[in-house]
Amino acid sequence: LADAIAGEIKRQLAKLSRRDIAAQALGSSLVILCDDLAEACAISNAYAPEHLIVQTQAPRDLLDKLENAGSIFLGQWTPESVGDYASGTNHTLPTYGYARTCSSLGLADYQRRYTVQELSVEGIQGLGPIVQRIAQAEGLDGHKNAVTLRLNALAAAPQQTAQQKDLS
Repeated sequence: LADAIAGEIKRQLAKLSRRDIAAQALGSSLVILCDDLAEACAISNAYAPEHLIVQTQAPRDLLDKLENAGSIFLGQWTPESVGDYASGTNHTLPTYGYARTCSSLGLADYQRRYTVQELSVEGIQGLGPIVQRIAQAEGLDGHKNAVTLRLNALAAAPQQTAQQKDLS
């Protein structure tokens, strides 16, 4: 099978107008013969290809095993070029294995997003000491002080309330 694939690549390469450029790119490629489809999926996930063409009898059956690819093309009628030019998917994809940590470009990338946090008194009391330790370990005194000032204010608050009651 590996020899047949290598032979077909040579035959198709000879027909290309930009065969020299394609040959140079193919110089960094290789054919991997796997024992089974589970191994093929594991290798693909580790490699995290920009484009992954699943050319099997039941390509959809492998989707739940494929985690890292920029774009996946299923079956004999779905060449990569359709995804590049016409099927509606985005052509801006993560390369060089970045599909392990990045997704293809999509609508969410054009939306402004932000996160919001709000701690209660109990929240700052619970997380504060942890944040102080981490900030100190990183040498970020300002981060540590931002928590320390708040924790000190909370510690002093009951005393101030008691003093205010004594005055009345």
